[in-house]
Amino acid sequence: MFIHRFFLYQIKIFDFLDEQWESPRVNKFISNSVVVSFAFGLLVGLMNYLEIHTPLSSVSPFFSIELAFNVLLIFEILGLIFLIPRSVADSVGKQFEIISLILLRDAFKEFGHYLGDLKWEIDFLWELAPIVSDAFGAIVIFLITGIFYRNQRHVQITGNYEEQSGFISIKKLISIYLTLSFLAIGIYDLITAYQDQHFNTSLELFYTLLIFADVFILLFSLRYSSKYLNLFRYSSFALATIFLRLTLSAPPYFSVVLAIIAGLMVLGVTYIYNGMLKKSIQAVE
Repeated sequence: MFIHRFFLYQIKIFDFLDEQWESPRVNKFISNSVVVSFAFGLLVGLMNYLEIHTPLSSVSPFFSIELAFNVLLIFEILGLIFLIPRSVADSVGKQFEIISLILLRDAFKEFGHYLGDLKWEIDFLWELAPIVSDAFGAIVIFLITGIFYRNQRHVQITGNYEEQSGFISIKKLISIYLTLSFLAIGIYDLITAYQDQHFNTSLELFYTLLIFADVFILLFSLRYSSKYLNLFRYSSFALATIFLRLTLSAPPYFSVVLAIIAGLMVLGVTYIYNGMLKKSIQAVE
């Protein structure tokens, strides 16, 4: 009984946070945070460019864009966590949104190395290739994500309202623990950045936790439906998360290729699922 009340308390906390997350006040806070981080990074970068001493002496003005993207990614990941109880498919789409932003951030980050006089030689053109690759990959993922959202068909796998409510509650508990894990990872990153004077995000670790969360939701969903159609769809979504996790640590070019492969995979599964679902509904009628 105590454990049951403890879980209910956690679910109420999630519902409160979810309600606040959708409020205009939080949206304004997110926007202000991104703008302030951009202004701070731009100020530090310009001071370094003008050879004015700062604690972050190695950053360029393009650091402001990287910092703003990092802050935006933090809020995007929190948005992803809040999406999990609503729809597994929508949370997968959010993961691709995050990957596309990461690719854009990496492209801006590399541009920061070329603020001086440029020599348009063969070697320099080869150095630009990873930037072009990241930018092109972001655009392709952006396109795939839009098509993926447009073709989603949300079908309830539970038999009644009570089962649906229980399934959503389990996903809310998973989201709560993912949020706590994300905050712990963020605190660790800040401590490491202070000690090493260099900020590295632990997105790889968070995506690893996300893989286990996706697999758990997949296995738990089997108690409501073991249809091959739903099983394969959820499994492919979990596999796509693994591919996206690999893109975070893959070298240039390979990261883009892996992200596109993951996108094409979920897009293909979505089209096939919709076609088979339509046939099964027509067969019933």
